[in-house]
Amino acid sequence: MGFNYLNLYKTVVLFLFISALSAQDAKEIVKKADELIKAKSRYSEVKMSVIKPDWSREMVMKMWALEPDYALILITSPAKDKGMVTLKRKTEVWNWIPGIHRIIKIPPSMMLQSWMGSDFTNDDLVKQSSIVNDYHHKIIGREKYGAYDCYKIEMTPKENANVVWGKIIVWISEKGYLSLRSDYYDEDGYLIKKMIGDRVKRMGGRVIPTRWEMQPVDKPGQKTVMEYLNIKFNVPVKKSFFSQKNMKHLR
Repeated sequence: MGFNYLNLYKTVVLFLFISALSAQDAKEIVKKADELIKAKSRYSEVKMSVIKPDWSREMVMKMWALEPDYALILITSPAKDKGMVTLKRKTEVWNWIPGIHRIIKIPPSMMLQSWMGSDFTNDDLVKQSSIVNDYHHKIIGREKYGAYDCYKIEMTPKENANVVWGKIIVWISEKGYLSLRSDYYDEDGYLIKKMIGDRVKRMGGRVIPTRWEMQPVDKPGQKTVMEYLNIKFNVPVKKSFFSQKNMKHLR
């Protein structure tokens, strides 16, 4: 019996079609989860708790965002940090330090550095990289995570993408597109940290995780928790609001 090239061709075409469809579905799932928590614009009030084995501290901040290019973070407490501001405009990031009356530009090489001593990086807070546009997406399984049936999606950087992670694996609920867990790997494939989203409830007219916990895997007993105190989506805010001049006058 001769080799059936027609069947082989059909199999290859079907495999390529399914692979392309799966990749597109994975990207669409990530996009929906991303848009759920971001919207076109938003204003939020957030409490951040930095917890380490021998000490802890809390900060409260106000955050404005106009997706995908603009973000402002104002620290409102404690008193020693009050008035500090982080600004993102497209690919540039600055910090305003009121104590020394200086604006300091954050170079791309520092996007992986800790933000205000927390386990969140500069990139985490202002989202310089895009999980939708800067990564390839692939569904690698379906798993139960907590009470939710989830898609397990692997994200790998596109060539020449300006990203800081070698790979990210995310768990997104099949119902509601809730981003419940993200595992961050370096370029050598080592797990560096994981972020957990929980306390799912309605806030700002949407059902979202309202508490986020970032855990570095190599530092037992250390974590940073971010809790939404208030959030509003699709608020009226202009690009001009996100300026270096405005950094100095936010309240």
